[in-house]
Amino acid sequence: MKVSIIIPVYNVAPYIEQCLLSVIAQTCQDEIECIIVDDCSTDGSRSICEHIISAYEGKIHFHTISKKKNEGLSSARNSGLEVAQGEYVYFLDGDDWIEPDFVERCIDCAVKNGSDIVAC
Repeated sequence: MKVSIIIPVYNVAPYIEQCLLSVIAQTCQDEIECIIVDDCSTDGSRSICEHIISAYEGKIHFHTISKKKNEGLSSARNSGLEVAQGEYVYFLDGDDWIEPDFVERCIDCAVKNGSDIVAC
Protein backbone atom coordinates (compact mmCIF):
# COMPACT_ATOMS: atom_id res chain seq x y z
CA MET A 1 0.00 0.00 0.00
CA LYS A 2 1.39 3.34 -1.01
CA VAL A 3 -0.86 5.99 0.56
CA SER A 4 -2.23 6.37 4.06
CA ILE A 5 -5.10 8.84 4.15
CA ILE A 6 -5.55 10.15 7.68
CA ILE A 7 -8.87 11.79 8.48
CA PRO A 8 -9.20 13.54 11.86
CA VAL A 9 -12.89 13.60 12.75
CA TYR A 10 -14.40 16.05 15.21
CA ASN A 11 -18.01 17.16 14.87
CA VAL A 12 -18.17 17.05 11.08
CA ALA A 13 -21.47 15.17 10.76
CA PRO A 14 -22.78 17.34 7.89
CA TYR A 15 -19.64 16.65 5.82
CA ILE A 16 -18.07 13.32 6.76
CA GLU A 17 -20.20 11.19 4.44
CA GLN A 18 -19.07 13.14 1.37
CA CYS A 19 -15.49 12.99 2.64
CA LEU A 20 -15.51 9.19 3.06
CA LEU A 21 -17.36 8.60 -0.20
CA SER A 22 -14.68 10.61 -1.99
CA VAL A 23 -12.05 8.26 -0.55
CA ILE A 24 -14.11 5.22 -1.52
CA ALA A 25 -14.40 6.58 -5.09
CA GLN A 26 -10.61 6.64 -5.65
CA THR A 27 -9.42 5.00 -8.86
CA CYS A 28 -6.48 3.19 -7.21
CA GLN A 29 -8.18 1.61 -4.20
CA ASP A 30 -5.63 -1.17 -3.77
CA GLU A 31 -2.99 1.49 -3.04
CA ILE A 32 -4.86 3.08 -0.10
CA GLU A 33 -5.43 2.66 3.59
CA CYS A 34 -7.74 5.14 5.32
CA ILE A 35 -7.26 5.91 8.99
CA ILE A 36 -10.16 7.67 10.67
CA VAL A 37 -9.31 9.29 14.00
CA ASP A 38 -12.39 10.16 16.06
CA ASP A 39 -11.35 12.97 18.39
CA CYS A 40 -14.39 12.54 20.68
CA SER A 41 -17.06 13.85 18.35
CA THR A 42 -20.39 14.63 20.00
CA ASP A 43 -22.54 15.09 16.89
CA GLY A 44 -22.85 11.54 15.52
CA SER A 45 -19.84 11.77 13.19
CA ARG A 46 -18.51 8.46 14.49
CA SER A 47 -21.80 6.65 13.78
CA ILE A 48 -21.81 7.98 10.23
CA CYS A 49 -18.25 6.73 9.72
CA GLU A 50 -19.08 3.31 11.14
CA HIS A 51 -22.15 3.00 8.91
CA ILE A 52 -20.22 3.85 5.74
CA ILE A 53 -17.28 1.60 6.57
CA SER A 54 -19.50 -1.36 7.49
CA ALA A 55 -21.27 -1.13 4.12
CA TYR A 56 -18.02 -0.83 2.13
CA GLU A 57 -16.77 -3.93 0.28
CA GLY A 58 -13.84 -2.59 -1.73
CA LYS A 59 -10.06 -2.84 -1.50
CA ILE A 60 -9.34 0.18 0.68
CA HIS A 61 -8.23 -0.82 4.18
CA PHE A 62 -10.11 1.22 6.79
CA HIS A 63 -8.92 1.65 10.38
CA THR A 64 -10.68 3.60 13.10
CA ILE A 65 -8.99 5.11 16.12
CA SER A 66 -11.05 6.51 18.98
CA LYS A 67 -9.35 9.07 21.17
CA LYS A 68 -10.13 8.95 24.91
CA LYS A 69 -10.43 12.74 25.07
CA ASN A 70 -10.50 15.60 22.60
CA GLU A 71 -6.93 16.71 22.02
CA GLY A 72 -7.22 18.69 18.81
CA LEU A 73 -6.28 18.34 15.16
CA SER A 74 -2.51 17.89 15.57
CA SER A 75 -2.89 15.14 18.14
CA ALA A 76 -5.48 13.35 15.99
CA ARG A 77 -3.16 13.50 12.97
CA ASN A 78 -0.25 12.20 15.07
CA SER A 79 -2.40 9.29 16.28
CA GLY A 80 -3.04 8.39 12.66
CA LEU A 81 0.66 8.65 11.83
CA GLU A 82 1.48 6.16 14.59
CA VAL A 83 -0.38 3.38 12.75
CA ALA A 84 0.05 4.47 9.12
CA GLN A 85 1.63 1.85 6.85
CA GLY A 86 1.80 3.79 3.57
CA GLU A 87 4.88 5.09 1.81
CA TYR A 88 3.06 8.41 1.53
CA VAL A 89 0.65 10.15 3.90
CA TYR A 90 -2.18 12.48 3.01
CA PHE A 91 -4.10 14.43 5.65
CA LEU A 92 -7.72 14.88 4.59
CA ASP A 93 -9.95 16.97 6.82
CA GLY A 94 -13.36 15.50 7.66
CA ASP A 95 -15.15 18.46 6.12
CA ASP A 96 -13.35 18.19 2.78
CA TRP A 97 -13.26 15.74 -0.13
CA ILE A 98 -10.97 14.67 -2.96
CA GLU A 99 -11.56 14.04 -6.65
CA PRO A 100 -11.73 10.37 -7.77
CA ASP A 101 -8.29 10.38 -9.41
CA PHE A 102 -6.55 12.47 -6.74
CA VAL A 103 -4.47 9.70 -5.13
CA GLU A 104 -3.60 8.14 -8.48
CA ARG A 105 -2.35 11.48 -9.82
CA CYS A 106 -0.27 12.10 -6.70
CA ILE A 107 1.30 8.64 -6.84
CA ASP A 108 2.03 9.02 -10.56
CA CYS A 109 3.70 12.39 -9.94
CA ALA A 110 5.81 11.05 -7.08
CA VAL A 111 6.94 7.98 -9.02
CA LYS A 112 7.62 9.88 -12.25
CA ASN A 113 9.76 12.45 -10.44
CA GLY A 114 11.28 10.24 -7.75
CA SER A 115 9.74 12.54 -5.15
CA ASP A 116 9.45 12.03 -1.43
CA ILE A 117 6.86 14.81 -1.20
CA VAL A 118 4.02 15.85 -3.49
CA ALA A 119 2.41 19.20 -2.70
CA CYS A 120 -0.89 20.21 -4.19
